[in-house]
Amino acid sequence: MNKEIILEVKDLSVKFDTPEGVVTAVESCDFELGQDEIIAIVGESGSGKTITALSIMRLLPSHRSQLISGEIFFKKRDLLKLNESDMRRIRGDQISMIFQNPRSSLNPIMSIGKQITEAILLHQKVSKKEAKIKTIEYLDMVKIPRAKERMRNYPHQFSGGMCQRVMIAMALSSSPDILIADEPTTALDVTIESQILELILDLKKEFRSSVILISHDLGVVARMAERVIVMYAGKPVEFGEAEHIFYRSSHPYTRGLLASITSLEGDAGKSITPIGGVPPSPLDLPPGCNFSPRCQFTEEICIKNDPILMQVEKDHSAACHFSSKIDVGKGSA
Repeated sequence: MNKEIILEVKDLSVKFDTPEGVVTAVESCDFELGQDEIIAIVGESGSGKTITALSIMRLLPSHRSQLISGEIFFKKRDLLKLNESDMRRIRGDQISMIFQNPRSSLNPIMSIGKQITEAILLHQKVSKKEAKIKTIEYLDMVKIPRAKERMRNYPHQFSGGMCQRVMIAMALSSSPDILIADEPTTALDVTIESQILELILDLKKEFRSSVILISHDLGVVARMAERVIVMYAGKPVEFGEAEHIFYRSSHPYTRGLLASITSLEGDAGKSITPIGGVPPSPLDLPPGCNFSPRCQFTEEICIKNDPILMQVEKDHSAACHFSSKIDVGKGSA
């Protein structure tokens, strides 16, 4: 990758000490994000996608005993070592996050205009009058019709798609260096989903923000991302350029995900094969490779030794003992 690195996640591990035992949410996660780049983090529910994002934002649940290690460098500063005051100056200003349920993220008793105006006043040195003018500009930017009029409305007066647009406007009010989008089109119909994704792409180009897209929808990922991280049971199992992941995938789990969706080319005749079994409990991870109980290639080495990410080809790595035996030249999607 030739782009300037803006974020480096190094050996990130997140565990929670619970009454039932230690829960391993993320383990040995490494990746880099370039300036003006979109990367996607994909995987089934519980794979560690959102916990990884919340770790970057330093927004992990505070009521649980956190055991977090590793390093998260943003512009050469380790976010995990910053005090809360310094982190607040970065969170929402230089790094913003769009959550998957916009209604729960908006204050139901405050107009959307006031919420965006307050965000602008917090992160920009402008007067209250200027902040209100900027609020209308941002609402226009995310294509809220009659922005000047609708800024007086409350969240319940907006549809789910419109609430998501409001959240995007709020996230972009500080022109962030990094935008984290956590399942930004969940529960939206396909037409609204397409509009939201186009909006993120348009605004990314305008602000030159880098984007971390979290999604279980591989169709969305194929359309948006330049590089993809595939996570399973808290660990990255494959990482590479989107073309490599979708057409030359080299991990059995990635292949399983691709086999369980319709073709990216819309081939109605393609059969869909779900992945057998269920993901392991984070309280009781299997020995060796976490995917071995569900994998068709499992051998003794898989149960004894946990594979690490190894280069398969340039800018493409997989954590599988048999990745070299998988035909990476065969299209998967």
